Amino acid sequence: MKDFPLADVYQLIEPGPVVLLTTSHRGHPNVMTMSWHMMVEFTPPLIACIVSQGDFSFTALRATKECVIAIPAVEIADKVVKVGNCSGRDMDKFATIGLTPKPAALVAAPLIKECFANLECRVVETRLVNRFNLFVLEVVKAWRDPAQKAPRTIHHQGYGTFAVDGDTLKLPSRMP
Repeated sequence: MKDFPLADVYQLIEPGPVVLLTTSHRGHPNVMTMSWHMMVEFTPPLIACIVSQGDFSFTALRATKECVIAIPAVEIADKVVKVGNCSGRDMDKFATIGLTPKPAALVAAPLIKECFANLECRVVETRLVNRFNLFVLEVVKAWRDPAQKAPRTIHHQGYGTFAVDGDTLKLPSRMP
């Protein structure tokens, strides 16, 4: 074993696929790229996520207490990275980057047509927001695009490097 920089530990333990988080505040829809999230519970489905106070979406999420987590496939990875490299303070990311917002059923934040899944969420826990920027979201409606048969997700490994889902391994498990 050899020393490893503490600032790079996140590269080793990124929790899941890179996703897009949408919000809508005062009639202004926005989208941000996010990879710091994790499942907290199965039923109801709860997701914890980190949204930095410096992100334009932080204010909207805190004020409206709702969002959409859209899950993109590798085919739109370039757009996902472009979303993460700019701010909604300065532009309409949907129009500039070429993503299509669609109305959600239960929240004001838009779904993203190009993503293979969209999860409408409401904030259910904020006690860790002030200290860690951690929101707990309940998924209240889920959507899946049946036209995208076998989507492969991207996983951030730091500094512009991503892994792409590949082979599937099935082993006996008692977990759902």
